[in-house]
Amino acid sequence: MISSFQRVAKRLAQKLAGGLLIGALVLSAGGCWLFLRDRVNFTAGKQELLTKLNRDQQHTNAALDDVNKHMGEMQAELAKQQAREQMLDKTIAELHKLRNWWDSWFGDREQQRAYADQLARDNQLKHDTAAREVELQRNLVRAQWEKDGLEIELGWLDKRIHAAETNQSRIMHCLMLAWDRMKRYVAVALGLYFIGPILGKFLMFFAAARLVESGRPVRLTEDIFALPQVGEISPSLDMSLWPGERLWVKESFLKVADEGLWRRTRFMLDWRVPFTCLLCGLFDLVALRNTRAGREQGVTFAHDGDPATELVLVSVPDGGSLVLRPSFLKAVILGGDARLKIRRYWRFFTWRSWITLQFRFFEFAGPCRLLVASRRGVRVERLAEREGQVRPARRASQGSTIGFTPNLDYGLVRVEKFRGYFRNKSPLFDDLFTGPGLFLYQRMPENAARKFWSDGWGDLLKIFGV
Repeated sequence: MISSFQRVAKRLAQKLAGGLLIGALVLSAGGCWLFLRDRVNFTAGKQELLTKLNRDQQHTNAALDDVNKHMGEMQAELAKQQAREQMLDKTIAELHKLRNWWDSWFGDREQQRAYADQLARDNQLKHDTAAREVELQRNLVRAQWEKDGLEIELGWLDKRIHAAETNQSRIMHCLMLAWDRMKRYVAVALGLYFIGPILGKFLMFFAAARLVESGRPVRLTEDIFALPQVGEISPSLDMSLWPGERLWVKESFLKVADEGLWRRTRFMLDWRVPFTCLLCGLFDLVALRNTRAGREQGVTFAHDGDPATELVLVSVPDGGSLVLRPSFLKAVILGGDARLKIRRYWRFFTWRSWITLQFRFFEFAGPCRLLVASRRGVRVERLAEREGQVRPARRASQGSTIGFTPNLDYGLVRVEKFRGYFRNKSPLFDDLFTGPGLFLYQRMPENAARKFWSDGWGDLLKIFGV
């Protein structure tokens, strides 16, 4: 309970500090601008400010006089209504005395009927008078609030006039003048700072998210002939390189290799996408090849800098493919003299692309084997169609997707809980994969501190599908 209170207090303190900083920056910028552009003498500017303050004081005094006059009229009317109510109470009491049971049975019935009509009229008049008294009292309370506000404003204006009259500093004069000219902008800026994010989150979650969900998902191919095979997930992987096969791997992920392998340096993974290779670190690779016929050679993969980084080997068969973010690719294995086949797609006209800022996709076509690594762990989900059932669908946390088969519908679905999104604990949307296929994702959420520094660079890379 205490820790929750401390977190709330800390958040409020940070918000208030941010608001004060915004106000100070706006006023300082306005004061500096006035100081630098002011071409009239100090006395003229001071007189202009005093004239404006005196005019505001006169308007406030006039408004206060109107409020006092209105309050006096309401108090006089309230006293009149209260006197009328007392008179009606007496009249009603006398009418009740005149309407006794003896006169009702044996007296003048016409007179008794007249007494009853008069009593009904007086009761209705008393009810109306009491309602008017309540209304007047309520209006008097509101008028008192208005009067208090005007008196506070008048006192503040008196202080400002006194400060302006005694002030001999041009800097302070510029700051006071900046406040007079920019206080509305300061109020708007603070309103946007304090209330804008809250309103924006409500509108995004309850209105815009539904529109985005109904948008067309991304599907890169209609169908594939074979699904990739995902091997064991481990921080260290052993692999056999068959005769004629070639391996291109980042040096930091090559742990052990048999001595009999032909070794060279490959400067770029694929010269058709040099910019992507440079961004992902897929350059200056270790190139290995098994040139010994009839004998396999062993290779062990592991990350030197982070032993907890998980690796997985994805085998893409002939006729199959995998859409993969190249930043997770650490090695490629090809057979013989086969060329690495990379298809590139741009998608600008879908809601998903603009919400996630991912416009480009890379599809790695088989036959090949791909070494995928993530310091936050790797998991694989297989979606299979079953007869008589709807198409399979599975969601994953946005930003955790590593790769997927191109026949899947890759769309967005709104997160279930507003609280997590409102507190910035989760994104607004999850990735939604629909159809038969598979996708790979990162197991653990990203550390908040690391996420703060990596968000800008990560969004830039995501635009290019990296």
